This record gives sequence, structure tokens and C-alpha cells, in this order.
Amino acid sequence: MNDEIRRARAYLLRVAEPPAPALAEFVAQHGPATAAEQVRRGDVPEPVARETGVRRELTLADRDLDEAERLGARLVIPEDDEWPTGPLDSLDRAERWGAEGMAAPIALWVRGPARLNEAAEQAVAIVGSRAATEYGEHTAGELAYALAGHGVAVFSGAAYGIDGAAHRGSLAAGGVTVAVLGCALDAGYPAGHVGLLNRAAERGAVVSEYPPGTPPARHRLLVRNRLLAALTAGTVVVEAGVRSGARNTAAAAAALDKPVMAVPGPISSAMSKGCHDLIRTGTATLITTADHIIDAIR
Repeated sequence: MNDEIRRARAYLLRVAEPPAPALAEFVAQHGPATAAEQVRRGDVPEPVARETGVRRELTLADRDLDEAERLGARLVIPEDDEWPTGPLDSLDRAERWGAEGMAAPIALWVRGPARLNEAAEQAVAIVGSRAATEYGEHTAGELAYALAGHGVAVFSGAAYGIDGAAHRGSLAAGGVTVAVLGCALDAGYPAGHVGLLNRAAERGAVVSEYPPGTPPARHRLLVRNRLLAALTAGTVVVEAGVRSGARNTAAAAAALDKPVMAVPGPISSAMSKGCHDLIRTGTATLITTADHIIDAIR
């Protein structure tokens, strides 16, 4: 039965661009197998039809599952014990409360030995600017290293700058790090971090809701941020400009009623301006050590 459900969810991931709130609700009401069949036939309510469109004719589930196996990856579905039910259910609750773009994923492609439900039990997202300063990268790495020493999994988005420093810090401490992507697992993005992603997949996990072959795009990177916020107990912004994806992740965490934290920096640094704004407006708590983070999430 689970094989049929897994194929159905693989098909549904292929036919709708996340987040797909109408499709997610339709699957919750009818079950994945029935929902997939009705989507394939076009026998769905108008909101679901808008989300699936002509993609409903793409019957690539078996190919996608085979490609994942070739990559050493798996499709984790809500019917699996590994599915982090509580954290991801918070997305659907936020969507029902009026937060837009927060629907839970239909399923997740995962590469690596870490089980998602276990990694999410005690986890923190460390995010920040790609154009990070030396101070920012050093701070992100030190915080991640210290958190790993306390058994806290470090989640980030595998981008250059703060994300990469956070992943490296956790790995250096022998910790579990999880990279959540805004593209397929096989996209090789960012190119300069392919080696880092491979190391994350050896000790932790690389995660995506996008099927094989899906390229990165700005909107996908932003959509991915809700998963970083949902899968972790709190979000730490190390460096961020006034407009940045890191602040988008912080906004998602706040919408989920999870702690948002920010690291202060020089008042003259454009890369700390976003952090200072988050602290000044009361959106984020000022933190400077891993102990501050642990206190905030416990």
C-alpha cells in the first residue's frame, strides 16, 4: 500500500509548484491515491486545477523515484514514521490562520542518513546573507559548532556566505547538519557547494520538495524558507541586508510562533542592518552565544 501512496505523492510533487495549498487540502480530504487519480483525470475543484494545470499529464513518478534511488535518496511521505508530523503540521495551521504561502509539502526528497523526524526534534536554522563579511561567517560557524556540541542539528539553505559557514561549523564539530534546497537534489546548486552538500549528505541530510531535474529559481528559494522555519525550533539570522531571504525565513518563523533570533554587528555594516531592524522592532531576540539560542528554544 505504501508503494502506491509513495508513487501518488511523487506524481503530485511533479504536477504542482509548491506551495500548493489547494492541492494539499485536496490530498488531506481524499487521500493521496484518490487525489492523484482525480488530478490526473482533471476531476478536481477549480483551485486545484489552477495549481496543477497542464502538468497533470506528467506521469513521471516511477522515473523520479528511480532517479532518487540512483542518487542515494528517498521520498519521505507523511505516511512514513520518519515524517516530522508536528513541525510540518504547523505550516497547515498557519495557512488556515491566514498566513499565505505556508502550506505543508506533499512529500520531501531526502538524501542522507539522518532521519527527518529525529533531526527536527532539536534543531535550529542559521541563515543569513550570501555576501557575508568575515565577521558574519566566523560567527555563524562558531555558533553552529557550539550548537552541534550540545546535540542540536543545524539547518540551513546551502547558499554561499552564512549558510555555508553554518553547515561547515556543524560538520567540523561532528554534528548533524541538514541542507534544505530551493531546487532538486540533483541540480548541483550552488556549484561551489557541491562538495559541502555531499558532506552534509554523509552525516546529515539534504532535503528538497522539488522533483529531480528542477532548477533553482528565486521564488523557489523563498518558498523553501518556510520549510527551514517549520523544521526547526527557532531561526537565527546572523547577517542580513534590509531586504533578504534570511528575513523571509525569520518572517516564516514568526508566523509559526517560533523564536526568531538575530546577531548584532557593527552599526556601519550594511550586512547587519537587517539584523538590527529585527532586534529594534522586537521581531528578534538579540543573541551572541549558543547558550542564548538554547535558552530561547527550550
